[in-house]
Amino acid sequence: MEATQRIPDTEEAWDTGELGADEAFVGHLSEDERAADFAAINESLGLQPISIRLEKSLIDDFKSIATINGLGYQTLMRQALKRFAECEKKRIVGQMAAQMRERQSALADDKPRAQRQKKAA
Repeated sequence: MEATQRIPDTEEAWDTGELGADEAFVGHLSEDERAADFAAINESLGLQPISIRLEKSLIDDFKSIATINGLGYQTLMRQALKRFAECEKKRIVGQMAAQMRERQSALADDKPRAQRQKKAA
């Protein structure tokens, strides 16, 4: 394609590959530039890279499930971990609330007893 030819910036031009497919316009990033780009993406999305060891079969399962759902397996893992953490937080808060209600109920039951004991004395 001639560099002087102008292609209108439309969705159709991107979809057909008319725009974005010419190697003459591809930029090449150095390793440092690439690392800086990844760092900026992680920062803007609030992501933190981690290293974790998982069973190969578990990773394969996530890859299969992700493929069926049209996702990347790391995205699926992130979603699964997020859902688990949210459910656990709700469960823990629920337990704590139940314990507080029990304590309040016990205190309320003890209050009349203490008042009766004062009257008896």
